[in-house]
Amino acid sequence: MARTQTVTWFELARCKGAEDDLFPEGKQQKRATAICVGCPVRAECLAEALDNRIEWGVWGGMTERERRALLRQRPDVASWHEVLVAAPARMAAED
Repeated sequence: MARTQTVTWFELARCKGAEDDLFPEGKQQKRATAICVGCPVRAECLAEALDNRIEWGVWGGMTERERRALLRQRPDVASWHEVLVAAPARMAAED
């Protein structure tokens, strides 16, 4: 019986293998966000950080400060995965 291998979002990330570059300090964070531009799993990455309240590093193109601000602005969101990943995918499938 053949085993089906599931690919996780982080295996498809543009930053795969460059994770250390995503945990800079200060002004270097803006340079790190450039890695995320055009990443096919950017929404999944950002949802992971927001849903799990990850405080360090650049995730989904957002710095810690940007994520904290977003969480303060939208305390009503229970699942960022639902907002950023699942809902848009459902909407595209309905078109």
